[in-house]
Amino acid sequence: MGIGRWLWGAGLFVGACAVGVAVTNHPAVAEADQDLFDAINAGHGPQADRVFVTVTELGSLYASGAAAASLFAARRRGTAVRALTATCATWLVLQGMKKVVDRPRPLDANPDATRQLVARPNGMSWPSSHPAVLTTFTRVAARDLEVGVAGRGALTALDATVATSRVYLGVHYPSDVLSGMLIGRAVARLWPRRRP
Repeated sequence: MGIGRWLWGAGLFVGACAVGVAVTNHPAVAEADQDLFDAINAGHGPQADRVFVTVTELGSLYASGAAAASLFAARRRGTAVRALTATCATWLVLQGMKKVVDRPRPLDANPDATRQLVARPNGMSWPSSHPAVLTTFTRVAARDLEVGVAGRGALTALDATVATSRVYLGVHYPSDVLSGMLIGRAVARLWPRRRP
């Protein structure tokens, strides 16, 4: 593995941790995080509610498993295995980080001002698993499949939409989902690549 990949991966992971440290140790950052949460979580009508309730599931391990099964069926077995194992590794890393950081979810911290549209997930708030899981899967699969710039841009938009959905639905703060996306990219950057 090249030193550049290690540096990028480490930089992304450190960036994710820096977001977490900033939001827990600097009141002004925490206030900005809360203000952005309030603006996104306020709700934007029943159609937006339905869209975000649906799209958020694309960040689940079940969705990654289904995508991997589709790749496997399409004879892209190596890609399916690499993307799914990277995704599972990301999920495991985040579960450990959640236990260490122990940040309450928005509904736990402020139940009167939080609009929660889905059942409360297990675990703590920081970092968010859904955008991390999806980002890892899409990055590893896109690299293996040699997806072009436009395709990677579309996948980034999908990752960001799922991240936004977690805030909109009231289960994560913006800093949680930003850190999750950065960690997802870090794992994907460091994950072993397809041999030529």
